[in-house]
Amino acid sequence: MSAKLQSRRAAALPLTAIALLALAVPRPVLAADVAKEIQTAEAHAGYAVGAADMKTVQMHLHHVVNCMVGPKGKGFDASQADPCKDMGNGVMPDFKGSKAKRGMLQHALDDARAGLQTTDIAAAKQKATDAQGLLKKAM
Repeated sequence: MSAKLQSRRAAALPLTAIALLALAVPRPVLAADVAKEIQTAEAHAGYAVGAADMKTVQMHLHHVVNCMVGPKGKGFDASQADPCKDMGNGVMPDFKGSKAKRGMLQHALDDARAGLQTTDIAAAKQKATDAQGLLKKAM
Protein backbone atom coordinates (compact mmCIF):
# COMPACT_ATOMS: atom_id res chain seq x y z
CA MET A 1 0.00 0.00 0.00
CA SER A 2 1.36 3.40 -0.91
CA ALA A 3 2.20 6.03 1.68
CA LYS A 4 -0.34 8.38 0.08
CA LEU A 5 -3.17 5.81 0.46
CA GLN A 6 -2.17 5.10 4.08
CA SER A 7 -2.23 8.84 4.81
CA ARG A 8 -5.76 9.19 3.34
CA ARG A 9 -7.03 6.24 5.38
CA ALA A 10 -5.52 7.64 8.56
CA ALA A 11 -7.15 11.02 7.92
CA ALA A 12 -10.56 9.46 7.18
CA LEU A 13 -10.66 7.25 10.28
CA PRO A 14 -11.38 10.00 12.85
CA LEU A 15 -14.07 11.51 10.62
CA THR A 16 -15.74 8.13 10.23
CA ALA A 17 -15.67 7.58 13.99
CA ILE A 18 -17.21 11.02 14.63
CA ALA A 19 -19.97 10.36 12.08
CA LEU A 20 -20.82 7.01 13.67
CA LEU A 21 -20.92 8.54 17.14
CA ALA A 22 -23.23 11.31 15.94
CA LEU A 23 -25.66 8.69 14.65
CA ALA A 24 -25.52 6.65 17.86
CA VAL A 25 -26.22 9.52 20.28
CA PRO A 26 -29.96 9.90 20.97
CA ARG A 27 -31.27 13.24 19.81
CA PRO A 28 -34.13 15.16 21.42
CA VAL A 29 -37.19 16.03 19.42
CA LEU A 30 -36.07 18.94 17.27
CA ALA A 31 -39.41 20.66 17.05
CA ALA A 32 -42.75 19.74 18.53
CA ASP A 33 -45.43 18.85 16.02
CA VAL A 34 -48.45 20.20 17.88
CA ALA A 35 -50.76 19.63 14.93
CA LYS A 36 -49.82 15.95 14.87
CA GLU A 37 -50.26 15.71 18.66
CA ILE A 38 -53.76 17.23 18.38
CA GLN A 39 -54.62 14.96 15.46
CA THR A 40 -53.48 11.90 17.42
CA ALA A 41 -55.45 12.92 20.52
CA GLU A 42 -58.53 13.49 18.33
CA ALA A 43 -58.13 10.05 16.76
CA HIS A 44 -57.97 8.38 20.18
CA ALA A 45 -61.06 10.28 21.33
CA GLY A 46 -62.76 8.79 18.27
CA TYR A 47 -61.50 5.32 19.16
CA ALA A 48 -63.05 5.79 22.61
CA VAL A 49 -66.37 6.76 21.02
CA GLY A 50 -66.34 3.61 18.91
CA ALA A 51 -65.20 1.23 21.63
CA ALA A 52 -67.41 -1.70 22.55
CA ASP A 53 -66.64 -1.84 26.29
CA MET A 54 -65.75 0.49 29.15
CA LYS A 55 -62.18 -0.82 29.47
CA THR A 56 -61.41 0.16 25.88
CA VAL A 57 -63.19 3.52 26.19
CA GLN A 58 -61.06 4.36 29.20
CA MET A 59 -57.86 3.10 27.60
CA HIS A 60 -58.31 5.50 24.69
CA LEU A 61 -59.31 8.36 26.98
CA HIS A 62 -56.04 7.78 28.85
CA HIS A 63 -54.28 8.06 25.49
CA VAL A 64 -56.03 11.39 24.88
CA VAL A 65 -54.92 12.70 28.28
CA ASN A 66 -51.35 11.45 27.76
CA CYS A 67 -51.15 13.22 24.37
CA MET A 68 -52.61 16.39 25.81
CA VAL A 69 -50.43 16.74 28.90
CA GLY A 70 -47.23 15.03 27.77
CA PRO A 71 -44.95 12.79 29.83
CA LYS A 72 -44.19 15.50 32.41
CA GLY A 73 -47.74 16.79 32.70
CA LYS A 74 -50.35 16.50 35.41
CA GLY A 75 -52.37 13.35 34.94
CA PHE A 76 -49.92 11.58 32.61
CA ASP A 77 -50.34 7.86 33.21
CA ALA A 78 -47.13 6.00 32.43
CA SER A 79 -48.95 2.68 32.80
CA GLN A 80 -50.91 3.59 29.67
CA ALA A 81 -49.57 4.03 26.13
CA ASP A 82 -48.43 7.41 24.91
CA PRO A 83 -49.40 7.55 21.24
CA CYS A 84 -47.80 11.00 20.98
CA LYS A 85 -44.39 9.79 22.15
CA ASP A 86 -41.56 11.56 20.31
CA MET A 87 -43.91 14.16 18.78
CA GLY A 88 -43.19 16.78 21.43
CA ASN A 89 -43.93 17.47 25.08
CA GLY A 90 -47.72 17.20 24.85
CA VAL A 91 -50.33 19.43 23.28
CA MET A 92 -50.74 21.79 26.22
CA PRO A 93 -47.02 22.43 26.87
CA ASP A 94 -46.24 22.74 23.15
CA PHE A 95 -49.23 24.85 22.04
CA LYS A 96 -48.33 28.46 21.26
CA GLY A 97 -51.53 29.55 19.50
CA SER A 98 -54.44 31.77 20.43
CA LYS A 99 -56.01 31.99 23.85
CA ALA A 100 -59.34 30.87 22.36
CA LYS A 101 -57.83 27.69 20.89
CA ARG A 102 -55.95 27.01 24.12
CA GLY A 103 -59.28 27.21 25.95
CA MET A 104 -60.80 24.75 23.48
CA LEU A 105 -57.89 22.36 24.00
CA GLN A 106 -58.20 22.66 27.78
CA HIS A 107 -61.92 21.93 27.55
CA ALA A 108 -61.16 18.82 25.44
CA LEU A 109 -58.66 17.68 28.09
CA ASP A 110 -61.22 18.30 30.84
CA ASP A 111 -63.80 16.25 28.90
CA ALA A 112 -61.35 13.35 28.51
CA ARG A 113 -60.60 13.46 32.24
CA ALA A 114 -64.32 13.57 33.06
CA GLY A 115 -64.85 10.53 30.82
CA LEU A 116 -62.26 8.68 32.87
CA GLN A 117 -64.06 9.53 36.11
CA THR A 118 -67.42 8.06 35.17
CA THR A 119 -68.40 4.40 35.41
CA ASP A 120 -71.22 4.79 32.88
CA ILE A 121 -70.15 3.82 29.35
CA ALA A 122 -72.69 6.13 27.66
CA ALA A 123 -71.48 9.11 29.71
CA ALA A 124 -67.82 8.26 29.03
CA LYS A 125 -68.51 7.99 25.30
CA GLN A 126 -70.35 11.32 25.37
CA LYS A 127 -67.31 12.96 26.99
CA ALA A 128 -65.10 11.33 24.34
CA THR A 129 -67.44 12.69 21.63
CA ASP A 130 -67.25 16.17 23.17
CA ALA A 131 -63.45 16.01 23.37
CA GLN A 132 -63.20 14.77 19.79
CA GLY A 133 -65.36 17.65 18.52
CA LEU A 134 -63.28 20.25 20.33
CA LEU A 135 -60.01 18.74 19.10
CA LYS A 136 -61.31 18.76 15.51
CA LYS A 137 -62.19 22.45 15.85
CA ALA A 138 -58.75 23.19 17.26
CA MET A 139 -56.94 21.61 14.30
